[in-house]
Amino acid sequence: MRKHLIILFALMPLFAAAQLVQPVKWTGENVGDSVRLTATIEPGWHMTIISVGTEEIGEEIYESPYSMTLAKAEPIRFNACDDQMCTAPEIWSYDEASPKSSPKGKDLQNSLPLREGLGLGSLFMIFLLGLLGGLLAIFTPCVWPIIPMTVSFFLKKGGGLKDAVLYGISIIVLYVGLGLLVTILFGASALNDLSTNAIVNIFFFVLLVVFALSFFGLFEITLPDSWSTALDNKARSTGGFLSILLMAFTLVIVSFSCTGPIIGTLLVEAAGKSLLAPAIGMLGFAIALALPFSLFAMFPQWMKQAPKSGDWMTSFKVVLAFLELALSLKFLSVADLAYGWGILPRWLFIAIWIACFAGIGIYLLWNIKNVTTTRKIIRLICIIPSFVFAGYLVPGLWGAPVKAISAFAPPQEIEGREVFTDYEEGLAYARQAGKPIIIDFTGYGCVNCRKMEAYVLDDDSVKERLKNYVFIELFVDDKRDGIGDRNSRIQREKFGSNAQPFFVQLDQNGQQIAEPMAFTTDPTEFLEWLKY
Repeated sequence: MRKHLIILFALMPLFAAAQLVQPVKWTGENVGDSVRLTATIEPGWHMTIISVGTEEIGEEIYESPYSMTLAKAEPIRFNACDDQMCTAPEIWSYDEASPKSSPKGKDLQNSLPLREGLGLGSLFMIFLLGLLGGLLAIFTPCVWPIIPMTVSFFLKKGGGLKDAVLYGISIIVLYVGLGLLVTILFGASALNDLSTNAIVNIFFFVLLVVFALSFFGLFEITLPDSWSTALDNKARSTGGFLSILLMAFTLVIVSFSCTGPIIGTLLVEAAGKSLLAPAIGMLGFAIALALPFSLFAMFPQWMKQAPKSGDWMTSFKVVLAFLELALSLKFLSVADLAYGWGILPRWLFIAIWIACFAGIGIYLLWNIKNVTTTRKIIRLICIIPSFVFAGYLVPGLWGAPVKAISAFAPPQEIEGREVFTDYEEGLAYARQAGKPIIIDFTGYGCVNCRKMEAYVLDDDSVKERLKNYVFIELFVDDKRDGIGDRNSRIQREKFGSNAQPFFVQLDQNGQQIAEPMAFTTDPTEFLEWLKY
């Protein structure tokens, strides 16, 4: 019973963190033909009333409770901010069937402050990335040899299945705790800033390159042996769940040289997307990493059929090294774009990716005659996609969209579209030309922004319709001369959101004419949203 309580308390922060951020609560009462709404605002937050009915308000409210009287048919649109983040806009209207307000409109689902895309879909993608990272980590030389030793230890100890399952849960608790710790230490707002900070991105670029060189065999990176030895001795001398938790911590330390770059990449990728993203990413990673330990404990006969450690692990490390080199460019690219250095244009980015994937194919093809038939088949399964993907990227050197890497590569210039990058300049031109406006709030480090550009904005039908508009593209993470700060402030203060991608339609006088559009990869949905 005690063990289960320890597990429950260890996992409680994850459940607590999963609650939606809703700092404003509404109540209402009938007042004749009108309704009196009262907003209770949590301490440390203030509310901005964006609009009532069709009238733009833009009034910031700091007092709590705050009351206002309005017609029953008038919806109220608002958001809330504290000193770290802003929630996305919500729409509330009065439900005559009961004396309380009721949420309406699709904006309600956006109450978590995400930077790239909104809602559960973005978190699910982070979970899948973590799962993939964990699966890759299993087959590294730092993890795979530990599996049979650990399972054998549990079986000899007599704990068997129960201890192995607890071991898997301990791994999950440790990595999810790491994700929560990152959020607690930095906060979603700070993580959002860190994700486009030049120093942070250059650091992770260098880190991945160093780990890649280590995987190529130039040198070996390990944490001090005394750390893992001390933890292992403590685990063997301690009983119960604590000993299992210490064994899991030993795995974390021992496997660092292989899992470090995967975890670091995952945490930075999750940075700023939401308060939950780092923990969700670590949850996916830990589940994948813990799975073989529990499965082999349940079915120990499988271990006889599992491949033994050997030369194949060296090949896996080299392939992983090429992948790390390719992924490291994303961090260099974000810093390069945010600060306008111009050292990594799109064609060079694609050229290096071609070299990396062609390098995987060439490496696996080398000495293929000297391996067993089974390994030849496995190598060919990897060789063919590597060369095919490298060939697919080649046209990108001459401007082809190569949408498969749109989330990683620098943004592509979309032909036939005049773009303004200054808000006031774009508004002035729209008034002069008598044309409506599309504002695209985007970011250099925004993965979903690149996807939407490739799959939606580059669609021929969408490009044709956008000719009816003045297109204003505002990067919220542009670090030059405070441009990003100004653009981010415009989005928060005028449109009550801090998520990207985020599209707004205005008339030629700057008045909003439609609900904002968030992330989608469906050109038809975007076309239906356009008014002109």
